[in-house]
Amino acid sequence: MRMLTFLLVGLTVHVIFFLSIFDIYFTSPLVHGMTPQTTPLAPPASRLVLLVADGLRADSLFTLLPNGSSRAPYLRSVIEEKGTWGVSHTRVPTESRPGHVALIAGFYEDVSAIAKGWKENPVEFDSVFNETRNTWCWGSPDILPMFAKGASGDHVYAHTYPAEEEDFASTDASRLDTWVFTQVKSFFQSAKSNSSLMANLLEDENVFFLHLLGIDTNGHAHRPMSQEYLENIGLVDTGVAELVSMVEDFFGHDGRTAYVFTSDHGMTNWGSHGAGHPSETLTPLVAWGAGVNYAHKVTEAQPYEDGFLQDWKLEHLRRVDVNQADIAPLMASLIGVPFPVNSVGVLPLLYLNNSDHFKAESIYTNAIQVLEQYKIKMTQKKETTLSFLFTPYQLLTDSKQSEFIRKARILMQLEKYDDAISLCRSLIAHALEGLLYYHTYDRFFLGCSVVLGFVGWTSYVVLVILKTHANLNRRPGLLKQNPSHALVRLCVCVTVVITGFLLIQRSPVTYYVYCLLPVPLWYSVLKESGTLTDLIRSAPSLPLWKCFGYFVLVSFGIELLVVSFFHRAMLTVGLVVLSVWPFLWGLFDKAKSRSLSWCLGCLCLAAFPLMPVVGREPNIHLVTCAGLLTLFTSACYLWSSRRRTTLHLSDRQQFFTQMLLVAVCAYVPSLTHSSLQQKQGLPLFNQIISWTTLASSMLVPLLSSTRLFHRLLSIFLSLTATYLLLSTGSEALFPPVLSWLMFVWINIEQEAMLAQGVSSRQELATIDFSANIDITKIRQLKLDDIRRSYFFVFFIITAFFGTGNIASINSFDPASVYCFLTVFNPFIMGGLMMWKVIIPFIIVMCTFETIQVATQLSSRSLFLIVLVISDLMALHFFFLVQDYGSWLDIGTSISHYVIVMSMTIFLMLLSVVTHILTSQRLYLWRPKMHFP
Repeated sequence: MRMLTFLLVGLTVHVIFFLSIFDIYFTSPLVHGMTPQTTPLAPPASRLVLLVADGLRADSLFTLLPNGSSRAPYLRSVIEEKGTWGVSHTRVPTESRPGHVALIAGFYEDVSAIAKGWKENPVEFDSVFNETRNTWCWGSPDILPMFAKGASGDHVYAHTYPAEEEDFASTDASRLDTWVFTQVKSFFQSAKSNSSLMANLLEDENVFFLHLLGIDTNGHAHRPMSQEYLENIGLVDTGVAELVSMVEDFFGHDGRTAYVFTSDHGMTNWGSHGAGHPSETLTPLVAWGAGVNYAHKVTEAQPYEDGFLQDWKLEHLRRVDVNQADIAPLMASLIGVPFPVNSVGVLPLLYLNNSDHFKAESIYTNAIQVLEQYKIKMTQKKETTLSFLFTPYQLLTDSKQSEFIRKARILMQLEKYDDAISLCRSLIAHALEGLLYYHTYDRFFLGCSVVLGFVGWTSYVVLVILKTHANLNRRPGLLKQNPSHALVRLCVCVTVVITGFLLIQRSPVTYYVYCLLPVPLWYSVLKESGTLTDLIRSAPSLPLWKCFGYFVLVSFGIELLVVSFFHRAMLTVGLVVLSVWPFLWGLFDKAKSRSLSWCLGCLCLAAFPLMPVVGREPNIHLVTCAGLLTLFTSACYLWSSRRRTTLHLSDRQQFFTQMLLVAVCAYVPSLTHSSLQQKQGLPLFNQIISWTTLASSMLVPLLSSTRLFHRLLSIFLSLTATYLLLSTGSEALFPPVLSWLMFVWINIEQEAMLAQGVSSRQELATIDFSANIDITKIRQLKLDDIRRSYFFVFFIITAFFGTGNIASINSFDPASVYCFLTVFNPFIMGGLMMWKVIIPFIIVMCTFETIQVATQLSSRSLFLIVLVISDLMALHFFFLVQDYGSWLDIGTSISHYVIVMSMTIFLMLLSVVTHILTSQRLYLWRPKMHFP
């Protein structure tokens, strides 16, 4: 197989493996075709006011001030006198879009919506707003339009402020909430002179939704413990008090208005959210008004062991915790609209102030609504599975469903409402378990298919390495192997059987891809079986103990890398072990200064994984120090190289300009931070410098000298300048330290080659990668090249996780992008943060390319070893996904699998581009090959 064909096939295979994890674990849980279910009894409320304080933590609202007063006195009085309160438990991801979907639609967000920035859902869904007669909304343009767009008809009216108002550099973000309260007041005032609007307002089944974003914006900009965040809570409390008074006056104190105050998610102490920390998942819930229980005083201990009741001085009042999705059926029950058909929430009866009959009928309606989803899901799976292979969910078969419903109706007729409620809750629990059962019905089958393909691909790559890049004793008859007709017929038969099986089951197209992919892969493996024969024939001449030692070390190293995804400190352990490598390999006697520099560089880099991933307070002085360190190391590199080769005037000018830009970029974050602290906004000059630096970071190095060292230094300076602009603290020191270690690695690998007698050492400053290289000097693989490949993978992982955990959403501090923009834009901000993560990756990639040139090795041979190592890691994570039971653990392993696969795909794309450019003689990086 030609190299380009091999790379393209490998790229296709890895893209399929990458997408498979989403198709297996991230398919939409939603089903359609259910009949809406409504409680047959009259509801207690005619209208409902939903107030969502975006980003409000439970402890921020409930904790008293040191003097014993509350920062939200009105809501505190509601809790103590006329309402029911509790903690609403959210789920990962703790973002605004998923939180509002759970609150208003009653289900936890379709994970595939992340591809749209949590702004739109790829699958239509029902919501409380959709079931109302009229819904009026005020708030953020990021949240409200999705519910108006998804509503049937035109009864959802959204009023939003311009997106530009969501500015983290705003002098006072609480004005967003002031705008909402002002608009609501104007709305009710205008209704008094608008007869058609007044008629709509006086109807039943209306909802008023106020989305209050100021608290979240202040939390991102100033942290949740800041004065701005806490004062914003007081402003919202005052606004709620005035709103309630106005609404009650407007409707003549008819006692038919229900109020629900909650939050979509919390926030960490460092001003981020998205993960599963308690500060992010614990949000307040306060309900009062028509149909809601009054404050219930208790004397006995409550079933909560988190200590919050004592901290909040609320142990004397009954606390009723709920899951966030439970709020949707609560709102539907209060105003008498059908429960959202996609809801998986369970009605929290302790919030209802109504008869036992009403409670029993409401929870029965809730149970039937969830059961409808279960029936649709079961029918869908039954229709696409052969009857003799279909295994129903045993706890809720058709007969058991009928039995549950019949018993519930009998108990309600006998007025045994408590027993009916208990039975309905049991039915809901079984239906939810059944939904999950059928949603994951094909997961094991698809997982086995992907694993079979994975093992086949990895085996084939190993055989390719042995066949084309290893010195094996080959029999002349095996140099060119032709597949036997029996093998071809076997593969064709397997393909026909699998295709027929999937056709009968009416499986989706992706199932064909995952199930048929292993066939050609294993065909290729079996076709290369002669290589195994060559390996066995060559075994007597191989250093078996040395091979076994490398195998053990690499196996241990791969396990260390896998564990490092869960415990970053393992990278520190790995770097400490790597620091003694020159001493163990006998390089210290031949290159003392380089060995000591390597050891010191590894130990310095080992400090970074021990630093906190999140929760760091900004320390702009460290960014300035990082800039000075970059300038110092660059000056040292240039000083040491000028003794071996002279710099042209144009090169000196470019390096001077780049170093000057680094100095400016080291100062810009300090200037920006100072301006934002003084609430003067983002200076335009800083923004221009930042975007110009970013745009030029990948173009300027192409203008530098084609000498290897000079090109590397230009890349380092260009990328570090951008990294400084995206830094807020100690992470700014990471690229200079990493680059120092990478330069040492290049030099010490040359010493290692010299020690093995492979080649003479050539100074980096004299290597011109645009010059021709004699192809006869390109050597075959040796055992030590496995170590080089492993070092590369290890440094790639260190580059990813050295300063943070990109698998955790809340690892990112929005302050990192404030030099570029402060107005909320998830795609641009996410792109900048990802570029910050990729910069160390590029530094390691360029180093590895340099090592391949300096050690006279074909880039394709080392790349194949790297491919095997990364594939083994990905396969390890795929197995971990299968083993874990909890969704949080599964999600963590999936994110790690995605990282490894993304890294592998990126490497393969780079190799494809490099191969094409080399074959077309467009040599931007790799040297030209000269065939004598």
